[in-house]
Amino acid sequence: MTRATQNRSFDDRWLAEIVSCLANGKSIRRELPGGGRLHIDRPLPFLCVHIAQEGAEPAARDIAQANASYLIAPHTADAITVIEAIEAPLRRQFGAFILFDIGELKEDRFLTDDAPFLPPFEIAIWASTDMAEAAETFSAAIRDSGARFRTPRVERAETPPAREDESLGRSLGYSTLAVRFAPIYRQPGGEQIYPELHDQLVSMLFDAGLQAIARFAKAEKILQPKTHRALGRRAFVDAVTRVDRSIDEVASTFDFLLAVTPINAEAAFEEFKAGRKQPNFLYRPLALQVEAAKKKLFSISFDHLEDPILHQLYREKQQELDLQLSLLSSRHRPQFVEFGRALYGPVEPVLLREAQTILSQLENTDSSGDDDAGSQDRIADCFQVERRARSMIAAYHRHLGDFEVSVELRDDLPSGLMVSGHRLLIARSTVMDMGRVEPLLSHEIGVHLLTYFNGSAQGLRLFRSGLAGYEGMQEGLAVFAEYLSGGMTPARLKLIAGRVVGCASMLNGAPFHETYSLLAEQHNFTSPAAFNLVLRLYRGGGLAKDAIYLRGLLALLDHLRAGGAMEPFWMGKIAASHFGVMQELAERGLLRLPAVRPLFLESDEGRTRLARARDGMRPLDMIQQQET
Repeated sequence: MTRATQNRSFDDRWLAEIVSCLANGKSIRRELPGGGRLHIDRPLPFLCVHIAQEGAEPAARDIAQANASYLIAPHTADAITVIEAIEAPLRRQFGAFILFDIGELKEDRFLTDDAPFLPPFEIAIWASTDMAEAAETFSAAIRDSGARFRTPRVERAETPPAREDESLGRSLGYSTLAVRFAPIYRQPGGEQIYPELHDQLVSMLFDAGLQAIARFAKAEKILQPKTHRALGRRAFVDAVTRVDRSIDEVASTFDFLLAVTPINAEAAFEEFKAGRKQPNFLYRPLALQVEAAKKKLFSISFDHLEDPILHQLYREKQQELDLQLSLLSSRHRPQFVEFGRALYGPVEPVLLREAQTILSQLENTDSSGDDDAGSQDRIADCFQVERRARSMIAAYHRHLGDFEVSVELRDDLPSGLMVSGHRLLIARSTVMDMGRVEPLLSHEIGVHLLTYFNGSAQGLRLFRSGLAGYEGMQEGLAVFAEYLSGGMTPARLKLIAGRVVGCASMLNGAPFHETYSLLAEQHNFTSPAAFNLVLRLYRGGGLAKDAIYLRGLLALLDHLRAGGAMEPFWMGKIAASHFGVMQELAERGLLRLPAVRPLFLESDEGRTRLARARDGMRPLDMIQQQET
């Protein structure tokens, strides 16, 4: 008689439904009758098992829940009942069945006397004979993890760790890797924890376990995953959707850039020309109560996301929204510039040197840029820009039916274009050289709006509103799109470099008129161009955003020169630091390929320019190559 038939807390129909789901390749998420949960988002040849009473071992529980296939049970007997029920159909499908048994040691023993402050901590592992190489892979992954605070010391146990009166590995005879780790995340003498240490432990042990399983699966020719992370989750649990909507609700209550963009740019310029050193900027009234928005933002619980990667992404976004709200609440105040520095970063010396090099090379270039005053028959006004924008949007709509963009002509914006969500905003005062229309629309529509709609297609709103810190790479991509469209002019590159030099001046404490003089007198910007540039830098009280265009472009060029792919950047609005995360989520099947690709890469000219960038280039090369 098997233990499954002995344990009558399980209804036979409950077990039969589980087996039926596996046989039909369906996902499973069921609460156990006596407490605990079985979660299998797709049939896999392994099961991560954690046995403990609710709340007893929170770190081990979180490690188990991070897996695509896990079982949490309060007692060994309950776990064995479920394992015996699902083992047979999984073994028939894959030819093997692996148990990854995770739990915590009862106490944190100091392993040495010569390191009283940060001694190594214990991780004990036991593996069945056939899992010996997998155990070595696990140990190597722990050694290579670069753990901070305390160093893990992995020790091989001769016998499997017991659970109550039994051991899963010994009693069931399956391929097993059993791991117990010291609860170093607990504060001494109480139940409080160190949250950062807890998160690091979960991430390290989850990843090491997945590496061990992938090693065994490949060696036994069960599966051949491209990476161990391909064995991760391929479905979002409901808690992820709830958090995603809650974060998006807060983000949707305000438009940050519109809120810090002056509505009286032309009047302010006239004021400045009349002798006022610091023009008076007017802004839209805030349509939200910042303290209430922050309260709602920090009431969002991430406790049940289960996926460490998504937990980190939403935590980062929460922190970014907090900074943006702090900026809005401090418009016109001295703190504004410091919140902006925290959000966008300082102007690094290497970035400033690159900008100064560009300006020295383009010293005599006409700086009127997007408002280039060419011959009258080559000037495009806001209505011509609008017509061409609608034509480009229609072309994208033919590739993706959901590419629905609202185009608005506005009187309350400085000259130029801006994207806000699914809207393209065009200032009525906009005039530009006809040759700049296509590149700027490629910037706004082909990057900002394209990644918005591709992000929407991913199923989580986070990818359309943008992962934390996405703006730098997003603007770098958008500037690069101008080059791919054949529109990177000397004036445009000079403007982008001028923003960096001006931003450094602003962050160093220079007043408005001094930064204006720096650009107009030392770098030969025209008076309107210098004013519009400095307006952007000093809006709200000093916004450090404009340095990100050149910073993002340089990061993108380095990425391409190193052989990096472009595809993940089109999946949604992401930062350069998230490139690996996007690749992992794609390999796990959580992200779709881009629903629509940039039209500027469909031309031979665009593909040729991209190939040149892959060979290695600096921003100045963009002009030289287009001129030749």
